[in-house]
Amino acid sequence: MNIENYVAEIQGRKKREIESLDIRLAEEKTAIQFKKDNAIKEIQEYYTNNARLKSEREAARIVEAARLQAKKILFDAINLNLDSAFVIIKEKLRTYTESADYKVALQKMVVSAKKHLGPNISVICREQDRSALTDMGVKVTKTIQTIGGVIAENENGSKELDMTFEELLRIHEDEVKSSILEELV
Repeated sequence: MNIENYVAEIQGRKKREIESLDIRLAEEKTAIQFKKDNAIKEIQEYYTNNARLKSEREAARIVEAARLQAKKILFDAINLNLDSAFVIIKEKLRTYTESADYKVALQKMVVSAKKHLGPNISVICREQDRSALTDMGVKVTKTIQTIGGVIAENENGSKELDMTFEELLRIHEDEVKSSILEELV
């Protein structure tokens, strides 16, 4: 074997090894590029989904906050209407105290108070009602500022029955509000 053949064989082997390394390099580049593309795709999908979920949560939060604000406005309006209705009711009661029917209501209050507290009662009432109650044979112990009605006490002052219009409205406030709301709806 001569040197030229030996050098040609070495160069051929080198050339084949270089070609083999080039092929391997190309395959590894392709595999790395594929992995890179997949990783980028997965990251993009992850952050796209994450952004979508966050935006949906934020949108839901905004919508729910708007609903709560709308409910608050509605309840504020309802409460304003109820307050206005109570002002009107109190005005109607003031007007009622000037009618002849009011004296009948006072008599019924006295009868009810005597039924619950005993026959000898004393009352606290408006100054305007003092003479009417005295005419009914009821002892007036004191006067108060009220729309109408009386506060009755038994003879020893140990029991009291508050039948003022304000107290009656307070006791029946829920019923009154319910009936007003039914009419509003």
